[in-house]
Amino acid sequence: MLQKLSGKTHRVLTAISIGTLRKQCHALSISQVRFAELSKQEIDRYVASQEPMGKAGSYAIQGKAAAFISHISGNYSGIMGLPMFETAHLLREFGFTV
Repeated sequence: MLQKLSGKTHRVLTAISIGTLRKQCHALSISQVRFAELSKQEIDRYVASQEPMGKAGSYAIQGKAAAFISHISGNYSGIMGLPMFETAHLLREFGFTV
């Protein structure tokens, strides 16, 4: 997976939904992540750290993989897992103070 991401830009889509029986609201966070070219040694070291295990896309943007990411466009927290801007917006729609 990391070899396929190396030197390329990919999209990260993170959807959230909040609802009751009477009302449902949904949001989609779309971000772009650009990886630098990674050498086999860099990939091997990163995999040996165990950080990418169990991660969507085989990387954690909030961890060691941040050193590989040359550019992001969109919502950082959406790339990390929970898009906070969109979540706050939906919670406000349900009357919560955020």
